[in-house]
Amino acid sequence: MPKVEIVSTENGPNLVMVDGKVFTALCRCGHSQKKPFCDGSHRAAEFRAPKETNKVLD
Repeated sequence: MPKVEIVSTENGPNLVMVDGKVFTALCRCGHSQKKPFCDGSHRAAEFRAPKETNKVLD
């Protein structure tokens, strides 16, 4: 079974990691024009949030 984690990057998107590799980046600032995916809008919006890691499947 693959190892799946969600990594909330500091001041950036949620990264869906599968077996240690980035599968996709999901918006968490609310400003992306490509929701639910990150388009980098968090930089212009000066989004601030801490880093956090959550295991989904191990």
